Amino acid sequence: MEVYLIRHTKPLLTPGLIYGHLEVELAEGFESEAKNIRSQLPTDLDMVYSSPSTRCTLLAQEISPNYQTDERLRELHFGDWEGKTWDTINQSDSKLWMDDFVNVRIPGGESMLDLEKRVQDFFTTLSQKDYRKIAIVTHGGVIRLLLTLQAQKPLNQCFEMKVDYSSVWKLRIDSTLLN
Repeated sequence: MEVYLIRHTKPLLTPGLIYGHLEVELAEGFESEAKNIRSQLPTDLDMVYSSPSTRCTLLAQEISPNYQTDERLRELHFGDWEGKTWDTINQSDSKLWMDDFVNVRIPGGESMLDLEKRVQDFFTTLSQKDYRKIAIVTHGGVIRLLLTLQAQKPLNQCFEMKVDYSSVWKLRIDSTLLN
């Protein structure tokens, strides 16, 4: 199955804002970013899936009016840190998480293993469908996770994957990707 992973367009953010599940506004330029993304996609997509975050659903609507949202495609949940900036959160909690974000859960949130479990569950469901080409509008964390798994690298290297806003990644995914 061809999977087009699409990161949402650029949000309008306070520098350093932690916003995993938080709803944020989009920056100016959405229309041109969406047009550029559409030009990179095939016209014969079988389905478009989206994170339920507004920054993703607005883009999914531009790709196909018949998109479906799925909670499992949300960004990593930053729990108690959502809406704060990196310099205002408890620094000892931050250090614990940054030293082992794969296993350590953010207070009130998730670890990278939690995100992996969600995304694996989505792809297990997806593998039962008879799709040839799909698009998934999602977040940097989800895309980094999938690129890391595709490259067969350890999860602690996922933040080394550069995933820009409005980027499109074409992957060939089979049932063994997430096993």
